[in-house]
Amino acid sequence: MTDTRRRVKVYTLNEDRQWDDRGTGHVSSGYVERLKGMSLLVRAESDGSLLLESKINPNTAYQKQQDTLIVWSEAENYDLALSFQEKAGCDEIWEKICQVQGKDPSVDITQDLVDESEEERFDDMSSPGLELPSCELSRLEEIAELVASSLPSPLRREKLALALENEGYIKKLLELFHVCEDLENIEGLHHLYEIIKGIFLLNRTALFEVMFSEECIMDVIGCLEYDPALSQPRKHREFLTKTAKFKEVIPISDPELKQKIHQTYRVQYIQDMVLPTPSVFEENMLSTLHSFIFFNKVEIVGMLQEDEKFLTDLFAQLTDEATDEEKRQELVNFLKEFCAFSQTLQPQNRDAFFKTLSNMGILPALEVILGMDDTQVRSAATDIFSYLVEYNPSMVREFVMQEAQQNDDDILLINLIIEHMICDTDPELGGAVQLMGLLRTLVDPENMLATANKTEKTEFLGFFYKHCMHVLTAPLLANTTEDKPSKDDFQTAQLLALVLELLTFCVEHHTYHIKNYIINKDILRRVLVLMASKHAFLALCALRFKRKIIGLKDEFYNRYIMKSFLFEPVVKAFLNNGSRYNLMNSAIIEMFEFIRVEDIKSLTAHVIENYWKALEDVDYVQTFKGLKLRFEQQRERQDNPKLDSMRSILRNHRYRRDARTLEDEEEMWFNTDEDDLEDGEAVVSPSDKTKNDDDIMDPISKFMERKKLKESEEKEVLLKTNLSGRQSPSFKLSLSSGTKTNLTSQSSATNMPGSPGSPGSPGSPGSPGSVPKNTSQTAAITTKGGLVGLVDYPDDDEDDDEDEDKEETLPLSKKAKFES
Repeated sequence: MTDTRRRVKVYTLNEDRQWDDRGTGHVSSGYVERLKGMSLLVRAESDGSLLLESKINPNTAYQKQQDTLIVWSEAENYDLALSFQEKAGCDEIWEKICQVQGKDPSVDITQDLVDESEEERFDDMSSPGLELPSCELSRLEEIAELVASSLPSPLRREKLALALENEGYIKKLLELFHVCEDLENIEGLHHLYEIIKGIFLLNRTALFEVMFSEECIMDVIGCLEYDPALSQPRKHREFLTKTAKFKEVIPISDPELKQKIHQTYRVQYIQDMVLPTPSVFEENMLSTLHSFIFFNKVEIVGMLQEDEKFLTDLFAQLTDEATDEEKRQELVNFLKEFCAFSQTLQPQNRDAFFKTLSNMGILPALEVILGMDDTQVRSAATDIFSYLVEYNPSMVREFVMQEAQQNDDDILLINLIIEHMICDTDPELGGAVQLMGLLRTLVDPENMLATANKTEKTEFLGFFYKHCMHVLTAPLLANTTEDKPSKDDFQTAQLLALVLELLTFCVEHHTYHIKNYIINKDILRRVLVLMASKHAFLALCALRFKRKIIGLKDEFYNRYIMKSFLFEPVVKAFLNNGSRYNLMNSAIIEMFEFIRVEDIKSLTAHVIENYWKALEDVDYVQTFKGLKLRFEQQRERQDNPKLDSMRSILRNHRYRRDARTLEDEEEMWFNTDEDDLEDGEAVVSPSDKTKNDDDIMDPISKFMERKKLKESEEKEVLLKTNLSGRQSPSFKLSLSSGTKTNLTSQSSATNMPGSPGSPGSPGSPGSPGSVPKNTSQTAAITTKGGLVGLVDYPDDDEDDDEDEDKEETLPLSKKAKFES
């Protein structure tokens, strides 16, 4: 169907009283058997699908507005509108509607909007028209009363509107307004205020077109200055003529476009500033005013977009180095408002709009603007950038990847955004929160495209982790060099919480890239330093980051956590929290409960072997005792493989195995699936990745050097260290000597810190993972001894397998001695 007369846009009114575009198609009318009546049908021009199927109900009130709009209500809170490309098409469909309802097509509304009583209907039928009083000063009070009395009755409103329209009454009222102002007739001006306000509530497009015409609109605004409820009149006209200046940043040659812009600004001003806030009962009476503004904006954007010379000049001046700062600020503000107006466009037109801006070079222009010192200009540029990201993130991603081939990392657009987020001077970090949301959209794989020849996820994430991630994590790494945050003020804590929120999102959605980054850069250990922050929300953000990692049940992460003893900051925070029942207490217990319920064998063994003495007296929850039971069951199965295999056979006969009963080899196979290797690169084992990291590997390498020592030599090493036989060596790695004594004595006491009866929590925060030289060998021996044979990693090197075989030959008595 190519008939442009019947080409329409379908709109629905949402809860915010704004029109939502539902698509473009061609309208027809015909009998629909299913609906048992004549109906309006709109089929999409793109694929022929049915956009609208609406029965022409004999009792529905249809309104024709601005010659190309038909508006009606399908249900109590469901308004529809058809916007025609041509007036002729609108007239054709209007005639069909009027024919079904038995109305004269010359009317602009077919039915009353509200049912009336029989008396009112009889009165109105007996008087065919409404006779208005003559427009004179002496009769202004009478006119005001007539308008007020007509508003409650839909039929009387209709007749009043027709009378005002046919007799040119509004212009006569505005002439009286000038007379009253000249005579300083305040009483007459108050009556005129009530009359003009009442005309607004008639909700008629034909009347608005008269009132908003260039010759009348300022006088209408003048009438609305004299509110009887105010002691002094407002000065709206003075503001619009003297204060509010129309700036043509780029000269507009089309006089019709210029007049439309003026009209829209003034009508918007009337709606927002001049008219009183409508009551609940008056809200729907101004729906036509909302529609008038909305469709004006659609026209303005369309006319500007078609003016190629205008847009070319705009972007040329934006990127010209010779443009002065004040002029550039005006250009940016205009572009921001232009993008805001574009939200009224239908999807395909909006797509063309942003494509046009992209071809004109809006993204390079934004880079120039974001590099300026003016905060207002940068703020406007951020708003423009948000429109682009929210509508088409792929376009932004493609630009920054192309840009990276030519420019240094420091001046990349995405890095400028990250820097502005980090350097936000607002105490509440309002701008930083907005920018973090944009970054999250850009790195979200859910909105990335996958085509036959390339995968946007693979390309963009590879780019982001190579060129941008170090900028994002810079404040985190700079603030966690010691065993507690070097800066712990509220604004820094807020910023780090935002960074952690984005990193947590990456852990959940990016798998391979973030895994390599965390393990290679030792990010988790640095994040857990923030557990010592005085700001509880930041400590909880750090804990949530670790919880998200553990939730993946990935053995690469698990081995990294165990080798760096990264449960130590969590256990210390738990003990320092004491017996307080708060969010920190619950979050830590939930993490250990997850390990128990999901039966993560490696972490269960690690926690029990290294931290059991610190946690064994916590009896107000059964989590830790349940973990110990899991651990003992694991060791029993390990020591009695025949018994374990017999249980497995019995289980297989009784019920089907679930995922938790898989063998260790199968679990590791599933944990290294193809999703983790999406870029075609092999994920290197954490044990290989971290060999050059002294903090993580020192205890393990020392153990490898000394593993062939005799038992007597090992006992000597144990005697040289100042550790209690009941206290886990790895847990004491980062505690001072004074704290060690205190913690040891507390461990053997009946009331553990963290139990309900505990008076407090000993110890001070230390550096997670730091290993004093005099204890490193002992720690390595104890930890390795405790982990013997618990997890079999099929992807380890052959040498590691040989080492495991040797370690499994350790006598049980020796292992018991290390764990006692």
